Amino acid sequence: MTTMSKHTLSVLVENKPGVLARIAALFSRRGFNIDSLAVGPTEHPDISRMTIVVNVEELPLEQVTKQLNKLVNVIKIVELDQSQAVQRELVLVKVRADAESRSQVTEIVRLFRAKTVDVSPDAVTIEATGSSDKLEAMLRMLEPYGIKELVQSGLVAIGRGARSITDRSLRALDRSA
Repeated sequence: MTTMSKHTLSVLVENKPGVLARIAALFSRRGFNIDSLAVGPTEHPDISRMTIVVNVEELPLEQVTKQLNKLVNVIKIVELDQSQAVQRELVLVKVRADAESRSQVTEIVRLFRAKTVDVSPDAVTIEATGSSDKLEAMLRMLEPYGIKELVQSGLVAIGRGARSITDRSLRALDRSA
């Protein structure tokens, strides 16, 4: 029996309209739910990096990766092993904090090395970055005070060390052009 596990894919794509939709559609057609998706430009303005977290079995993931590689706008796909990558998420959370509870909420913010980015008489908005586990732990501690609103980014990840998949991919593209 095969088991499902989380996989983080770093996908370099041409920075063109419609690329995100085509890639998301490929996962959808295969019946895979994307747990997390973050997209943004790289150090090269014509290339974007997509960080996709998907919970699938090994073999279907390999099939999807092969299909992704066939898409014209896909330059490179790398699966990032958790131990070989720096991974972070961002969360903004608005928490009830009146005069009585504000100091306790502020202590939780300090404990998790987060930042208070907005204050009103009855709430504070907190910005925190870190691993999914760290952010979940912070949210559990803030829950008793009352979470009024929450927004969380998708996971972004980059390989550890000096090597860059962007540089290697650009050199390969230059040679093929």
